[in-house]
Formats: sequence, structure tokens, C-alpha cells
Amino acid sequence: MKKTKKVPQRKCIVCGNLYDKNDLLRVVKNKDLGVVIDETGKLNGRGAYICKNNECLKEVKKNNKLNRVFKQKIDDKLYEELEAYEVK
Repeated sequence: MKKTKKVPQRKCIVCGNLYDKNDLLRVVKNKDLGVVIDETGKLNGRGAYICKNNECLKEVKKNNKLNRVFKQKIDDKLYEELEAYEVK
């Protein structure tokens, strides 16, 4: 019998729904890089997960969710990158 690998579940910081880790976009606060979008999901640092649907990507700036999660002022450039993010 073949074992299936368990995929970790993560919660979207905007809508609060649980999704597979692979289905979410990860934003990381790192000492060296600051706050960046983590395409690989493997960067060191504190991570926050956002759904890849347009509503959540736009809502994250409207409510300054990343400012609250990372407890610091987030540059508008990162919010613009999130709004422009296209699911690949």
C-alpha cells in the first residue's frame, strides 16, 4: 500500500479560510531582505499566507493586513506587487 504525503494546511490572513500550503502565496519578513514575496516557500523568516484569488489580494492592502501581521509599516511597492500578482 502506498502512503500519501500529508500537505500542511495554512490559513489565509485575509479571509481566514484553510488551504493547502501549496495553494497560497507566502509573504516573508526576513532580517536581510525585509518583507518580500516568497515564490519558493522556503525563505527563512516569519511568513504570512494569502489566497491567490483577486479579492484577497486586493483586500490585503485595503485593511493593511501585512502591517498588522509583521508589526511594522509595509512599503506600498509590496502591496502593488501583490495586487499585480497573477496566478501562474
